[in-house]
Amino acid sequence: MWRYLKRLLIGKPLKTLDEGGQSLTKFRALALLSSDALSSIAYGTEQILSVLLVLSAAATWYALPVAGIVLVLLFAITISYRQIINAYPSGGGAYVVASTNWGQSAGLVAGGSLLVDYMLTVAVSVTSGTEAITSAIPSLHAYAVPIAILIVIGIMALNLRGLRDSASFLTFPVYLFIIMITIMIGVGFFNIITGRVVAHAAASVGSAVPGMTVVLFLKALSSGSSSLTGVEAISNAVPNFKRPRRKNAANTLAIMALILAVFFAGITFLSYAGGILPNANQTVLSQIGESLFGHGLLFYLLQLSTALILAVAANTGFSAFPMLAYNLAKDKYMPHAYMDRGDRLGYSNGIISLAVGAIVLIIIFHGQTSLLIPLYAVGVFVPFTLSQSGMIIHWFRERTGHWLLKSSANLLGAALSFGLVICLFFLHFGNVWPYLIVMPALLRLFYKIHQHYVKVAKQLRIAAKGKVQLHDYDGSTVIVLVSNVTRVTAGAINYARSIGDYVIAMHVSFDADPKKEHKTAVEFKAEYPDVRFVDIHSSYRSIANPTLRFCDVIARRAAERNYTTTVLVPQFVPRRPWQNILHNQTGLRLRAALNSRENIIVSTYHYHLNE
Repeated sequence: MWRYLKRLLIGKPLKTLDEGGQSLTKFRALALLSSDALSSIAYGTEQILSVLLVLSAAATWYALPVAGIVLVLLFAITISYRQIINAYPSGGGAYVVASTNWGQSAGLVAGGSLLVDYMLTVAVSVTSGTEAITSAIPSLHAYAVPIAILIVIGIMALNLRGLRDSASFLTFPVYLFIIMITIMIGVGFFNIITGRVVAHAAASVGSAVPGMTVVLFLKALSSGSSSLTGVEAISNAVPNFKRPRRKNAANTLAIMALILAVFFAGITFLSYAGGILPNANQTVLSQIGESLFGHGLLFYLLQLSTALILAVAANTGFSAFPMLAYNLAKDKYMPHAYMDRGDRLGYSNGIISLAVGAIVLIIIFHGQTSLLIPLYAVGVFVPFTLSQSGMIIHWFRERTGHWLLKSSANLLGAALSFGLVICLFFLHFGNVWPYLIVMPALLRLFYKIHQHYVKVAKQLRIAAKGKVQLHDYDGSTVIVLVSNVTRVTAGAINYARSIGDYVIAMHVSFDADPKKEHKTAVEFKAEYPDVRFVDIHSSYRSIANPTLRFCDVIARRAAERNYTTTVLVPQFVPRRPWQNILHNQTGLRLRAALNSRENIIVSTYHYHLNE
């Protein structure tokens, strides 16, 4: 049943050679990888205005220079990540750049920051989309957390189906949002140019505002920088593009950055010109749409497209997280399971892990994750700083093709990104302090995993070919675990005789039914007089502990004789898999306990039932 359900939800498995069919064109990649970045314009301008409005409505004109600095940073970041795509086309983005140029520790900081950031992105995006749904249907407000969890599970299932299916699904909401925002900005500027509307700006540009400080300006800038989250996703997913991968990925990044810049600048200017201020009942974007379209069809289409883009913005994380986890696993800093491809050629373990992490965040914060925006801005700008400064080192080492000009763009981006990180820590410390706990814990985890893999490789590695020292044994002892005398026991004993020089049948007896225990011993000795039968009494109904103690004693004696020790666990297999739940799983528990002994070989004798 599970197999059929899996095929229904995920689809039939794809051959490894079908991987090329899952590659992304620029059109599909823009839909798949830009939803996070584009969705941030729905709240980026509002974040800036909310900070400035604390002082006064007149101070909101400062949103224009703040937006200008954000656009400069976007330009520098875009140039830098285009360079990263061309210099490091294997994916991994900031992690690979920082590791190569700053060292592995810096790379792990960048990689760990992005891993957490993608979980936060999914949680924030899904809860934002859920808020749009519950705003439209207030009766669903009490079910916000279950709705958000269902959305995460739905997006996870979509990504498990493969890149092509998820990109096809996202094409409609992403391009609908692009079309609606383009129409809104076009209509707004047309009305301003033709004089159809009168400007309602709260204050003219350049006017002095009493109480305005550098700290408040920087706080608005750090809040508005959330509009740049998601820009790095394309550099992490370069291997997913159609050939030529570098060119297609770089061009897709440029297109996304251009759209993001036009939309962010347009929305910020229209909010200033229209005198629109944030309020608790209606978003800035909604107010702009209402002022331009009234309550007609275009307004409701704008609201629908905004809700959809916020809900599917989480998909960027589902596209980038598995690739980043793959690169970390390849370098032995995450479990190798993240390198395994699923039935649909996606990195399924990364997709599922991201979904689980996001669901945990949604449950912990009860669906109210808006306070996490500064935290996940830190998670983006720390890797931005490391990757762009790393590219400066790259260009000074390579010194090819206008390297001074390229490194200058990286320097500008690195300086602005570092400045924003400092601002976020000093001005939003109440929201971002968990970063100082999570990152050291993640780094310790990465190094522990790496140490384990290094130690395993060292112990398994053959020193030199042809010089492998094989131990010669003089014989083998086989211990067969016996519960009662059945066909399973008979088959196991016969098999043990065929492989062992010395066979022992071990039985654990309890106080509950002494007659039954005595009967088992008598039957076994009558059936197999040549096999030693040992009955171990257990007063506490435990099977594992007496078995371990007995096997340890036999293994020590066998080692003294230069014998191997094999413990054979008989187990019958029901015809139907579901029938396993009708039987106790003593064999599983015994194997798990015996696996802890390094001098004992554990084997299972399966007897398959036909009816």
